[in-house]
Amino acid sequence: MVVFGALGDLSRRKLLPALYYLRTQGLLPERFAVVGFARRGLDDAGFRRYAREELERFAQELDSRAADELVSGFFYQRGDFGDEGSFRALGARLEALARERGTGANALFYLATDPVFFADIARRAARAGLAAQDAGWRRFVVEKPFGRDLASAEALNAALLSVIKEEQIYRIDHYLGKETVQNLLVLRFANGIFEPVWDRRYVDHVQITVAEELGVERRGSYYERSGALRDMVPSHMFQLLTLTAMEPPASFAADAVRDEQAKVLRALQPLGAEELRRGVVRGQYGAGTVAGKAVPGYRQEPDVAPDSSTETFVALETRVDNWRWAGVPFFLRTGKRLARRGTELVIQFKRVPHVLFRDAQAERLPANQLVVRIQPNEGISLRFQAKVPGPSMRPGTVGMDFRYHDYFGERPNTGYERLLRDVMLGDATHFKRADMVEAAWSYLAPIQELWSARRPQDFPNYPAGSWGPAEADALLGARHRRWLDCAG
Repeated sequence: MVVFGALGDLSRRKLLPALYYLRTQGLLPERFAVVGFARRGLDDAGFRRYAREELERFAQELDSRAADELVSGFFYQRGDFGDEGSFRALGARLEALARERGTGANALFYLATDPVFFADIARRAARAGLAAQDAGWRRFVVEKPFGRDLASAEALNAALLSVIKEEQIYRIDHYLGKETVQNLLVLRFANGIFEPVWDRRYVDHVQITVAEELGVERRGSYYERSGALRDMVPSHMFQLLTLTAMEPPASFAADAVRDEQAKVLRALQPLGAEELRRGVVRGQYGAGTVAGKAVPGYRQEPDVAPDSSTETFVALETRVDNWRWAGVPFFLRTGKRLARRGTELVIQFKRVPHVLFRDAQAERLPANQLVVRIQPNEGISLRFQAKVPGPSMRPGTVGMDFRYHDYFGERPNTGYERLLRDVMLGDATHFKRADMVEAAWSYLAPIQELWSARRPQDFPNYPAGSWGPAEADALLGARHRRWLDCAG
């Protein structure tokens, strides 16, 4: 495994702990090796010390012996992304390691870098012969964001595909490594009680919420170039949307699953002027209180412009224009500095006719809800009506809750473990294809064009520690619905 940007934040916080957890679970080959590629002047011993120290900081339940065994297979290659000689030197190092450690010439190239380097790294790696799959496989893992808009995504796809094959590219989204996200497929297609009612006849609407308590922290310069729409919607949120709305695949083979996800993206109802006016909300947090602590507004964060128009909150309504979902609204929202951290998928079913319960003073029985909690407490709950004990016929809402921790225990994870192993095994099921990336950006293009042309006049428009701007509540209120806030 070659990690470009091996000394960066992603590598030390996520990749190193993920590799350690895989090692302790017996899921890495005995002769597995890591080559760190970066500009800093280190040697193998220095890189091993660095990796060991970062594991002490970021890995849970660290076993010293296991950590030492893992980093003993770490090596360092000093180099520059713009220097072709560095890539030739890397190739010579990989050939030597293949002989010494018996890696079979298989190599996983992880691009843990700023996206501006993706195309250059792939191009120079290919010129140095590193992408050729003559003696073993060569796979490239590309982190999000994959493009900033449709044009840049198309350009990046074209640049990558000019030097490596689509089957070699793994566009990673660590949300897809979470057990509950992957469990959506099992929940839907392995249970006879859910799939028959998973359509427009029984579902009133769907909500997807990705809420963060944190602000931008020290990532102000990055976030100024990104914003909530680019950062979250075409990646995390659309992955959840497609897994929720897709048709049953012919099999769990990678392209069979991704074919169905791509169909959902292509079926999203285009956003016209009316949909943009009524169905899309943007926001930016001001000063407020989170978990009892006063926090600054976005414009007061480091490296953020004092008059910034970057959104930190997005809510939108979309429709999947196909037979299964015709007429069913999907509501998406994501934001920073919200009241509580949580990622939830809510399937709200249609209300029952109330004729039977008019005499019981229950004119508006709450609708049944299936709630899939993705973080922080992974699990699934079903909310339905039962009779309240007593002489009268009075319904009350009850819940049946399943928590992963209660049934299966808990093991430390970063969300990357399953995905890294999938890359090593050549399973691309949980990775985006080029057509999926471009379909997502194509759908969002009208929003980006509108927001680029119209500067917001009301920013900041929600206090930190709230659930976002009032317009987001009005978005659902106008449709006689309301958000279900994350339970945490």
